[in-house]
This record gives sequence, structure tokens and C-alpha cells, in this order.
Amino acid sequence: MSSTPALPVDSIVTESAFSQMLMKVWGYDSLRPSQRDAVESILQRRDTLVVMPTGGGKSLCYQAPAVYSGGLTVVVSPLLALMKDQVDALRSVGVCAVRVDSTLNAEEKREAARLVRSGEARLLFVSPERLLTNDFLRFLSEYPPHTFAIDEAHCVSQWGHDFRPEYRQLGQLRGSFPKAAIHAFTATATQRVRQDIVAQLQLRDPNVLVSSFDRPNLNYRIIPRENLFTQVYEICDRARGTGGIVYCMRRRDVEEHAAYLVSKGISAVGYHAGMTHEERKRAQEAFVGETVDVVVATVAFGMGIDRSNVRFVVHAAMPKSIEHYQQETGRAGRDGLPADCTLFFSAADAITIRRLTEKSLLDAHADEAILQSTLQHLEDMVNYCRVPKCRHRALVEYFAETYPRPSCGACDVCLGETDCIHEAKEVAQKILSCVFRIDERFGVKYLTEVLLGANTKEVRARKHDQLSTYGILKGHTKEQIQDWVYQLVGQQMLRIEAGEFPIVKLGSDAKGVLRGTVTPILLRSAPKKINQTQTANLLTEAADPSLFEALRQVRKQLASDANLPPYVIVNDRSLLEMAAVRPSSRDGLRSIHGMGESRCKAYGEAFFACIERISAERSLNRDVRVLSDIRASDSRGVGAGSVGAPPEVIPGRQQDARKYFRRKESIDAVATALKLSKSTIAKYLVEWLESEPCESIEPWVSRDVEAKVLEAARVTQADRLKPIFEYLKGTVDYETIRIVLSFQGSQVGR
Repeated sequence: MSSTPALPVDSIVTESAFSQMLMKVWGYDSLRPSQRDAVESILQRRDTLVVMPTGGGKSLCYQAPAVYSGGLTVVVSPLLALMKDQVDALRSVGVCAVRVDSTLNAEEKREAARLVRSGEARLLFVSPERLLTNDFLRFLSEYPPHTFAIDEAHCVSQWGHDFRPEYRQLGQLRGSFPKAAIHAFTATATQRVRQDIVAQLQLRDPNVLVSSFDRPNLNYRIIPRENLFTQVYEICDRARGTGGIVYCMRRRDVEEHAAYLVSKGISAVGYHAGMTHEERKRAQEAFVGETVDVVVATVAFGMGIDRSNVRFVVHAAMPKSIEHYQQETGRAGRDGLPADCTLFFSAADAITIRRLTEKSLLDAHADEAILQSTLQHLEDMVNYCRVPKCRHRALVEYFAETYPRPSCGACDVCLGETDCIHEAKEVAQKILSCVFRIDERFGVKYLTEVLLGANTKEVRARKHDQLSTYGILKGHTKEQIQDWVYQLVGQQMLRIEAGEFPIVKLGSDAKGVLRGTVTPILLRSAPKKINQTQTANLLTEAADPSLFEALRQVRKQLASDANLPPYVIVNDRSLLEMAAVRPSSRDGLRSIHGMGESRCKAYGEAFFACIERISAERSLNRDVRVLSDIRASDSRGVGAGSVGAPPEVIPGRQQDARKYFRRKESIDAVATALKLSKSTIAKYLVEWLESEPCESIEPWVSRDVEAKVLEAARVTQADRLKPIFEYLKGTVDYETIRIVLSFQGSQVGR
């Protein structure tokens, strides 16, 4: 099989033949600008390094050229799950793709080899370890590849966050296959890592294409860790019925969080390396197959997981680098629709992670340069968490990109949810002065006791109860003071001297603070209330929630019948478009994003029948003309909202519930339609009443009951539920009382 000669490219991707192929195979009428640049470079057979964030559509950049230009493209990936999913997805749209890995039996491997020999296979997926064996290289030399696509290419670089020695050896492909083009793909790489990738893979005059690292459809929040189990549960509860990932640091944390969520009625499963292969496989398949909503996992989970409709990612512990954070949060919202990313930060955790990381690398006799690089990655992540700066801006600037807007409107900082204390300089001076007066000889716990004015035997024995700083921060909580101490450590105003008993000492910037020439930034532990607001995403607004849910069930059944993950059948973006447009013909269904010829042929009838049935039952209009607006939104990035201020996200089912509330439907009716408990719907109603104007709650609470609750609140002078409940002798339930009080509170100032 000879290499295909270079193709003339006068914007090949806009030519009729390529456009027709793209629509026929994948159901896309165009590529994103960043994809178009990558595809054109690859079709020119110029070595290319593509840096594109997770969810940006990297895989299409090597799949589409492979189908269009012919020849064999070898895709190198470290992830068996990703290889399987990509092969399944390609075969589902009629592309001949094969993989060779340890999970195949002898007959399956022989069939894969036959398809390569015959020239039928367009893409061959293989791990770097197998590719570089003598037998496999000898096999490929008989049928030389047209192209190599190196996925997860940051693994090549020792300066990256996930260095893998076996990737380092891929440079020998240049000598073994001099006529093949080599393209590298990664979701995250700094300038230093990009240069190392080019050098190690011996790319020839490469076209280096770096897409924007910004994911405008993601809403980032860093929240001080307090009651972690409750905090994680509340996020999962608000997003019931949608997919989410909770990342934990240790296996024990995974097991405890998963058990707690299950005990609270959340559909969740754990995943970590201590489980057997079969246990991990079942957990992964349950999440990808959408039979469970939430996976609680160590950071290894997600590599190769291509579920596109993950609506939230929670970090119960801080990642080890911004690269890890960007990649892990990037597993949310891969369909372009809004998603939430929340990190619960503890400064104490940051110090623990640094100590464990340093010990691990020293025990492994790691090179000093790698040790320092790893610790710097960790320090960058700590600073990202501590400094109250637009999260979107901080992320893209870390990767040397300029952020174009003054405010993202999609993070805790820009939404005004962070709470910086005005007296930061005075608080810091008191803490630093106390450290000095106790001779820099004690740890965080003891320092906090002195600042609080604790009357303990140890404090009295050392006469620290006679210091001017004794009790100087009385009135604050122990947790708050300790958090401030760690925040000052992060700003080099204090430092922790390691040892069996870590000691707090003055940092390099302490003098500036004490003299009043340097002012720190300190945040309160308790964040401001997060006010949920309605997302302006055009698809979620236009889609009928009942039809969307029915289409999801159809997809789930089709996936089960075909033994495929649901997103391989079609993603949520396509289902939302069906539920918004509600095509009245099969030709109209083919115009839906992602519904190419193969998908329409295989699944079109099932989806069309569902649209027909639900539209008739609910008297819904058909062929709704929203596509032009949706396509225009896509050009800015699906889910981005208005250019100046992308809106905050309301999780899927809650968003659906609000549509019913605006139509004045009862709690019982909404609970039945969305298959959720009445208590959950009541909770959604309370949050909606607090965020949107509403003239009356009569659809949910009668005027008589509303009057009783208000009278009870007046008599008891209570703004809590229990006294009102007891005054009414249990004749009105807690949920109804909460609805009435929330409504009354929302009327103030309106």
C-alpha cells in the first residue's frame, strides 16, 4: 500500500467533495475554524502539532482526512477504552476502522490484519507499546501507513504533566517510515512542552496550531472546603438526572464519597485502581452507558472516556497541576452545552499534596529538573485557587494566550461569588505579628489557639496568654483563621518548615506586610450564596423538555440493542436540536446536526417516530425555525451565550423544571414528567422563585394556605421553618412553608 501523494489544497475543506463526505459520514455541514485549519494542514501532508482543548473536536481532525484522502492512518493512543469507543463510533457511521490491543482474541486480531492488508481499513488504533514492537513494525513496513496521528502527545515531554517514557520512543517512527506524515494532538501543552513534542517526534517543519484554551460553556468555581461530603452532595443533588464526575485524591475518599452519595439517593458508582479489572469495567460501562449518573473516581478515570453529556465535574481535592485541572474539567460539556466545574479547595490539602509529591519523587530518585518542574506545576495550581482572578482569564493566560474580555460572566469571581475581606492587611499583620512573637517555633494549630485566645495549659505555661496578639482574632472561627494562614503561605508571606512537626515561619514578603507596603488578598471561608440564573443557551431554551427526555430514552434503548454507549448513537446536542426543531419529515431529520446518512439509516426511524408521537400528544409545532440562530451561536461557541457575559448554568433537569414552572404546571405534574421526586421539584421551585419574578404562587400553594403560613410567620417572628411548622401543628408541610417564605422574600424590592 503506497502513500497517497500530497493533495492540492485551495481550502480543500470547503470543496464540494469534502463537504459532502463530512455531511454524509458525520452529519456536519461545516468544521469549526480551528478544526478547519488542522484538517487543511493534514490534507497537505505537512507534519502538524494540534493543541486543542478537550471537547474541541481533535479526533475529527485526523478521522476526516483519513476517510477523505484514503491510505492508512495509524492512531497512537495510550488508552484502550478510547480506542474501543472511537472504533465503535467510526464503524457506526460506516467507516472501516480497526484496533489491535490485548483485549482482542486471535481471530479478531487476524481480521484486523486482513482489513489492513486489503486496504479497506482507513484507521488503525494501537498503543505505543504495541506499535514499537519489532513484529508490529515489521507488519506495518509491508503496508506503509499514509499518516501517523499521535494522540495525548504531551506524554512525550518530560516537562508535561503526564510524562510516559514509552511515548519518548515514538521518535523512531520518523526513521522507520520517512514518507509518512506525523501529526501530534494534545489538549494541553505549554510553550515548553510544545517545543519538546516537536523535537522528540522529529516533526519536519511542522505547522503548530494552538486553539484557544478557553471553554466558554464551562462555569468555573473555587469554593473553600468546609463540610466536604455535604458540599459534594449538594452539587450532585442540584444536577440529579445528569452525568457528573467527582474526582478524589485517594481510594478511601472515593469509596466514602460514593457510599455517602448512594445513601442520599444519588445514582453513583466508585472507580479507582484498587478495584479489580472487572469492577472497574462495570463502573465505567455503567457511567458511559448512562445507567448511573455520577462516577466518583481517582484522577485516572476519564482518560479515554468520551461521554459527551457530562454536565458537571467536581474536584473534592486539588489537582496536581493546571494542566491536569484543564484536562479533567474539560471532560464536562464536550457536546458544547453548558456545564459546571467546581473545585473544593483546602490550603492544608495543598501542603499535604506538595509534601507527598516531593517524597514520592525523591524516593523514586527522579531527576532534579523533573522534581522542580513538578513542584512548580503544583505551585501554579495553588496560586490559581488562591488568587481571586477571572478563572477563564487565569487559565488561558497560563497557556500564554490573551483573554479578550474584561469579564467572563462564567466563574465565581466574575459572578461576584467570592468574598474578599476588606481588612486583609490588618488581619495579615496580626497573624504575622503573632508568628514573630511566638518565635516562629509552633505549628498552625497552636498559632490559631493563641490568635483565638484559647485558655489552654500549653498557652499559659509558655506565657503566650500575656502577648499583645493573644486573642487578637477572637470572634473568628478556628477554621477561618487556619485558612487565612494557608492563604498567606500561598502568597509567600508565611512559610511552612517541613519536619515531623511542621512549623509556621515568616515568609519572604512578611516584612512588606508588617510595614504596610504590601497588601495581601484574603478570602472568607464561607462563599457568598450562588444565585442560580437561567442559561441563555439557545438549544436548551428552544427544546421541549418532555420530547428531549423521550428522545434520550429512545437513544438509551438503541444503545442497549447495539451494545454501544448512548453518545455513540448520537449526542445530546443532536437530541436537543431534534426537540427544538421537531422536523416533520425524514429529510428534515437529516438536517439535524450530527445526523449523517449512516445515522439516519440506522436510527432515524426510531427518533422520527418519537418526535411524531410526543408532538401529537403535546400539540407541539413542527419545523420550528430556530436553526439559523443556533448555528450563529455555534460560531461563537455553543453555550457561550452573549459575547460579553456567558450566562451561568442551571443543570439539565432543573432547567427543564423551570420551563414547566413558567407554564404554571403543578409540582405533581412536573415530578411525573421529569421522573423526579416531589421534594426535588419543590426545591427547584424555591430556587426558581428566588431568581425570577413571579406574580403569584397560586399554581403551587393556595391563597388560604399562603395566608396561614404568613400569619404563622408574623406571630412567631420566625424566619426558620420549624417554629412555623409547629405553630401550624403540622397541617402545612415544610416544603410548602419554604415555598411561601421564598416567594415573599423574592418580592422585597420588586
